[in-house]
Amino acid sequence: MSNLPSILEVRDLHVEFPTRQGPFSAVDGVSLELGVGERLGLIGESGSGKSTLALALMRLIKPPGQITRGEIVLDGVDMLGLTEMEMRHRRLADIALVTQGAMNSLNPVMRIRDQMIDAMQAHGQHMAKHEWRERLADLLRSVNLRPEVADLFPHQLSGGMKQRVCIATAISMRPRVVVADEPTSALDVVVQRRVVQTLRKLQKELGASVILVGHDMGLMAQFAQRVAVMRYGKLVEVGDVRDIFARPQHPYTRQLMDSLPTLHDRGSFEAGMLAEPA
Repeated sequence: MSNLPSILEVRDLHVEFPTRQGPFSAVDGVSLELGVGERLGLIGESGSGKSTLALALMRLIKPPGQITRGEIVLDGVDMLGLTEMEMRHRRLADIALVTQGAMNSLNPVMRIRDQMIDAMQAHGQHMAKHEWRERLADLLRSVNLRPEVADLFPHQLSGGMKQRVCIATAISMRPRVVVADEPTSALDVVVQRRVVQTLRKLQKELGASVILVGHDMGLMAQFAQRVAVMRYGKLVEVGDVRDIFARPQHPYTRQLMDSLPTLHDRGSFEAGMLAEPA
């Protein structure tokens, strides 16, 4: 549990998908707290349920999947009790998502300017042309991009630049919580570090709370204050990042630690160590 006052509380959350064998629980009874201004790392292998949890926090689970039980309380408001229209206004304004694939998040036939303005106008922001120009310039500079990027189309940007545009859009309404779902997965290691540094800088400037979803323990060590480990839809361990790395308690967390490469030690691959039990 965080020592900070909570901005987000997840209580006994269940997300299910129908299958021929019956309902499959992608998120199975997850309870989690996020402190004000906290950086939380959510980690686990592919299929562990971490991205499904991230989408559930935004109420973006698509049918036939559904949230079947639980609470998502943001700043005292249960998000699951809101209408779709009310939730649409909460997204970006109170809780924002930075998606995994920036290429899929940006409209390829619209200039960056128009896409960013559209997002803010949908939340009631209206300005004169010169005010929009200044607003976008400030947002782009905040993620270390030149203001001229606003005039470009997505295909004219590198992968790292696209991801920075997505981060700039996500923070445009100064949300209280930012959920970053594997924002560096398609980027090389140098750009990954820069994107994470950008997230951390903005988190401090905004005072926002950030959930960084991923599977890279190295990035988590650089970014997170606490780490939550997921496996098979459940949280198996939550703790301070230093404690998780120095003294992992759950066998699965220890396996994740052991999977980190080193320059000196040589080990053997444990076939199926992260595989689903029979």
